[in-house]
Amino acid sequence: MDATIRKIAPAAHSEPVQRPTREDAEAAVETLLRWIGEDPTREGLIDTPRRVVKAYEEIYGGYEQQPADVLSRTFEEVAGYDEMVLLRNIDFTSHCEHHMVPIIGKAHVAYIPDGRVLGLSKVPRVVEIFARRLQTQEKLTEQIAAVIDGALTPKGVAVMLEAEHMCMSMRGIRTKGSTTVTTSFYGAFRNDRAEQARFLAMVGAK
Repeated sequence: MDATIRKIAPAAHSEPVQRPTREDAEAAVETLLRWIGEDPTREGLIDTPRRVVKAYEEIYGGYEQQPADVLSRTFEEVAGYDEMVLLRNIDFTSHCEHHMVPIIGKAHVAYIPDGRVLGLSKVPRVVEIFARRLQTQEKLTEQIAAVIDGALTPKGVAVMLEAEHMCMSMRGIRTKGSTTVTTSFYGAFRNDRAEQARFLAMVGAK
């Protein structure tokens, strides 16, 4: 990624913002090190600003990718298969948009095909792209469900996320091991309680 100022893709409700240079980002990390009481010039921290910025490129790489592009290719040779397709226990790590600390969890994603299916790797890829942005768990859950529904137009989509939030474990109330569960249901999973119950049973929800 070059050091020139570039536009960051805006959210639907916001105006484009100018992206600072790499040097600006490294200087910001150095400022934070000084703010917490550290000496950025000591041996162990000399390269920390550079390392942090490089790590951020990976951790927040979801801003550089479009989930709909991942889902652009589908397969129609399904031999009439029209039952639920479920991918369980997709590991993800995101970051809370309020404190920028990790959200660590698993995603369970299902859809009922309507003549077309996705390559199995595409669903985890979509989860990863959205997770590699600043998030709330509620928003992340809905984004995953909505993009699959829009790209595939299946009979139904179901998404469940189970995650631990480090903003609760590391700071504030410090409740370690507490898990937050969120769901989003589209189509048959929303309209048919039996399908919804089958999904929950298959992911092992209690």
